[in-house]
This record gives sequence, C-alpha cells and structure tokens, in this order.
Amino acid sequence: MTNTLSPSVIGELPLAPRTPLPLRVQLRELRNFHTGPETFRDAGGPVTRIKLAPSWMMPEIVLTTSPRGAHDVLGTSDAIVERNAIHHEMRSMIGANLFDVPHEEWLPRRRLLQPLFTKKHVRDFGGPMAEAAETIAASWRSDAEIDLDVQCRKLTLRALGRSVLGLDLDEQVDRIAKPLQVMLAYVADRGTRPVRMPSWVPTPARRRAKAASAQLRDLASDVLAACRQHADVDAPLVRALIDARDPSTGKALSDDDIRDELIVFMGAGHDTTATTMAYALWQLGRNPAQQDRLRAEVEATGDRRLTPDDLSCLPYTVQVLHEALRLCPPGAMNGRVAMQDIEVDGYRVAAGSFVAVGVYALQRDPALWERATEFDPDRFAPESAKQIDRWQYLPFGAGPRTCVGDHFAMLELALALATIVQHSTIQSLDPDFPMATPFTTVAAAPIRARVTRRQVMTV
Repeated sequence: MTNTLSPSVIGELPLAPRTPLPLRVQLRELRNFHTGPETFRDAGGPVTRIKLAPSWMMPEIVLTTSPRGAHDVLGTSDAIVERNAIHHEMRSMIGANLFDVPHEEWLPRRRLLQPLFTKKHVRDFGGPMAEAAETIAASWRSDAEIDLDVQCRKLTLRALGRSVLGLDLDEQVDRIAKPLQVMLAYVADRGTRPVRMPSWVPTPARRRAKAASAQLRDLASDVLAACRQHADVDAPLVRALIDARDPSTGKALSDDDIRDELIVFMGAGHDTTATTMAYALWQLGRNPAQQDRLRAEVEATGDRRLTPDDLSCLPYTVQVLHEALRLCPPGAMNGRVAMQDIEVDGYRVAAGSFVAVGVYALQRDPALWERATEFDPDRFAPESAKQIDRWQYLPFGAGPRTCVGDHFAMLELALALATIVQHSTIQSLDPDFPMATPFTTVAAAPIRARVTRRQVMTV
C-alpha cells in the first residue's frame, strides 16, 4: 500500500507547483477529462496544483499524469483517498452502488460482488455476445455506409439485454441510452463546478437529470420484478445478484441494492463497451493489414459461431482491444479526495484536496510510450507487454477500486470484435475519431465506415 510515509515526513514535502495556465484556460480544460490533463501536464509537469477559488468555496485540485503519481493515488486505500463530488452526485441520482459508495460501504459490497465477475463466472454472461454481433453485422447491406458508434451501441444493448438482463433492449433504447447520457452529463458538470446551486434548487438541468434517473430506476426495477415473478426468465446477472451473499455475514442484497447495481452495469455494459468497440473497428478500418491479421486468427478457429471458450485462441484480437483501450480509455480521468495529507510523486497533497489521475494523458504520454499516438497492437504482444509499467496503463483503473467488470468487458469485446471482422470488411471513411467526455469517453461525432459483407457459414 502506498502513502506509508509518516505524517512528519509527508509534512516536509513541497506542495506541487501551481499551474501557470490562465484561469480561463484552467476552467475550460478541467471539464475536458481527456485532453485537459495533457494541457496541464505540458504547461506544468506531471504533477500540478490548481486553485480556482478560496479553500472554503472549493478544494485545491492536484492532477497527476505520471505512473508513480497514479500509483500513489489509485494504489492507496480509499479510506485515505475517498470518493469525490462526482461520486456523491451520482449517488444522489441513482443510489448507492459499487462505483459511488464510500469506503466503509464499499468493502462489504465488493466482497459480495467480486465472485460474480471472476473469469470463470463471466463466461455465463458472455455467450450471447457473438450471436448479437452476428445479427448486427447481418443487418448491414454490403457496400453500405454506417455509423460505427450507432451500430456498436445497438450491438452492446442487444448483447446486454440478452446475456445478463433477460430482455430484449432493441425497443428499449429510449429507456437506457438517452437517460444515461442526460444523467451522467449532469453528474459530471455539477461535480466539477467551482460553485454549485444547492441540490434542493429545482434547476432545469436537475429536473431533467432526476427524470432520466427515474427512467433508469424504473427499467431496472422492471427487470428485477420479472425475475422475481417468473422462474423461466433467462437473466444470469440478475439471478446472480439475487442469489449473492456476503461470504463473511451471509447477508443478501436488498431489491433497492440490486436495482442500483443494475443501473451501473447497464451503463458500463452499454456506453463504455460501445465506444471501445467503435474505436477498435475504426482503427482496423484504417489499417487493413491489422484487420486481415485479426480475421485470419478468427478463421483459424473454424466455421462456427465463437464462444467464450475461444478467447484463448484470440490473442491478437485481445491485443487490438488493449491498444484501443490505451488510446481511447473509457474513464479518461480518475478522481479522489485526500482524507489526510498524502504523497503524490514526491509532493505533498493536503487533506481535503481533490486529487486526480489523467488516465488519457498518461496512456498517450510520448515520454512513456514510443510512437505514443500510433495504433500498434503489437506493443501488447507478450514480450513487449512485459516492458509496460503497471501504472502507465489503467483502462479499468487500478488498486482497490479496479473495475469489477474488467474480465466481462474484455470477453464481450473480444467475441464481438472478432465476430464482426469475421463477417464484414470495415473501411473507415473519416481520418479522425473525435472524442468527448460528458462523463465517460464517447464519440463526439458520427464515425463513418463502409462495410462489405463476407460470406461466412457458422453453426
């Protein structure tokens, strides 16, 4: 565990240097969770301090983009670096869940949920992903132009519904996608504002966010009720949550607990997975040799639909996904609040400060990565990957709060990506993949591609 220096030693460390950027630039860049930390790093170094207002109004912000700084923040117990204002805002919108609860509540919740997401158990959830990818690819006319972002969102919604929730979400897009976008954008905006209206003030933005949250809660409640009432509903994740028990206390989750966890899983299983898939396909559409190499790997498994058992036969597919996650991480910035004075890469961070790791900036730093912005899946080949510092590649976070669904996400993504490339040839039509970070990283514009259908017989 990090931050084991004595308080007296930490007290002698210097504070991080304040950023030299003008205030207007600071305010603009703080809300750009992906490129903003790059701007701060280039202006003030890998650890920089940002003071926007008096401490009684807004805490200081310390931003780090170094592997050691990431280790000092994310590798420390969250009893020392706790959830921040964004997490508190999320909890006010969708309730207590593994993502937003503070340390004391998180420990038993993580203990209960972790066994559901081991490599062994996620295989039960991942089966329909290849089937969903097949049906999406089959709906594309040959030589048609598509929006990869839209199509990948359809794919992940379909797979999410059929693999874990036990319902068809094709007709439920308005109950998930739009409400998630509205709610998450409000949470991020409010959580990063220097000055905020009291939460009881019914601003238009808050009313919209509350309405969106109510839609998400209603959908999750409907899913849970259907499983409670009908034993034949095939919803493996929901039933796993119903059956889960804390190994120490034997306590089960309440229906409210399950509902709130389902909302987070719906968001992560749809939004972040879709963006990673779209980015990987866009890069393959710009790199035909890489696409051909991945297709050859898939074809070597035989003329049949892929299953979770095939994951070990798809090492290059996994490398492609790792490289996509490096250049387009779902969580572009990872923030905490220091509950006591801590050390971050040789500097003292005062108790009460907001401390953040710029993941996007870290994973694209030319000082850490050769050809940092080039898409090269071979940097994650086994021998090359050994040279990567554990704390410079953090697409699923790190330390105690590492994403509990990382194995599930990689299984889903690998099966879907391999299946789409097996059935289609992708040609990207745009030279760039514009990104935005309303909360997680998303495509900021349509991602156009031309698809050519391939004749594949699968059984």
